[in-house]
Amino acid sequence: MSKKSLLIGSAALYLGTCLGLSIWWSQDPDAFNVQTTAADIAQAYGHEVVRGSVTTGALIHAIETMLTKPGGFISNDIAPPGLVLDNIKNWEYGVLIQTRDLAKSMRDSMSRSQSQSQEDPSLASAEPHLNFANNSWIFPSSEGQYQEALNDVRNYFQRLGDDDAGNAQFYARADNLEKWLQTVESRLGSLSQRLSASVGKERINTDLAGDAEARQAKPAPSEVGIQTPWHKIDDVFYEARGTAWALLHFLKAVEVDFDEVLRKKNAHISLKQIIRELEATQDTLWSPMVLNGGGFSLFPNHSLVMANYISRANAAIIDLRSLLSRG
Repeated sequence: MSKKSLLIGSAALYLGTCLGLSIWWSQDPDAFNVQTTAADIAQAYGHEVVRGSVTTGALIHAIETMLTKPGGFISNDIAPPGLVLDNIKNWEYGVLIQTRDLAKSMRDSMSRSQSQSQEDPSLASAEPHLNFANNSWIFPSSEGQYQEALNDVRNYFQRLGDDDAGNAQFYARADNLEKWLQTVESRLGSLSQRLSASVGKERINTDLAGDAEARQAKPAPSEVGIQTPWHKIDDVFYEARGTAWALLHFLKAVEVDFDEVLRKKNAHISLKQIIRELEATQDTLWSPMVLNGGGFSLFPNHSLVMANYISRANAAIIDLRSLLSRG
């Protein structure tokens, strides 16, 4: 075999391998059962499932999935095929944002009886590790920092299930749940706007609406043109899928750990509706690419379909927060 043929064969093998890995690594991870996951983790520590175990277990498994799915964590890859797989990278980013928000809420309120009480040391360590940049390849690596966060959350889970009441706690109160949902509402609202902006339109500037005395730092036009750049449309779409994937598991966990609170507020139906809307975002995308047709055009607009589910979930979250805030 000539040297030229050997080089061509090697290049073809390399490209074929990269293509196969690209297809495999780009698959969205499957859903998981939050109660079974919590039970398995508790059993590994020789504990029973206690209040907060399901929510903590869902956070653990979400971080684990982000790090150990096919291809591992690829947002910081510097070589093919991970270097060019932007869709799954944005999926990872959506999951990462939700894990950060839940970890912060657990650190700030769910693990503390009052605002003046001491924060849990493991959760205090996990939050900054999760907030590390997602594109650092080495010294330190992003996945190394997220692994440290995972170890911290596991440590909290282990202490939560022991017999020492002062070691770790989880407080399933309406105000704690409402605070976290406020952050979720903000995230989903922003995603819905960015998804809808796949089709450029002028919108009325409502930044100061509702408050006659409201002012802003700089003057702004009465109408604002918003459009997501064409090369960012699929990025926003897959970020939304990652966000919804993580969030629907966290909400299923909350449904278990905050059962009495939700029952008292007659809010179970509202939560189930949010979960149903988010589950719809995980349907298989049969198109080889994210299409961006107009609202009533011949071709579909996948971003607008995703925005519909996200917006409806967000509207239900607003209603749920209203229920939780009532005495």
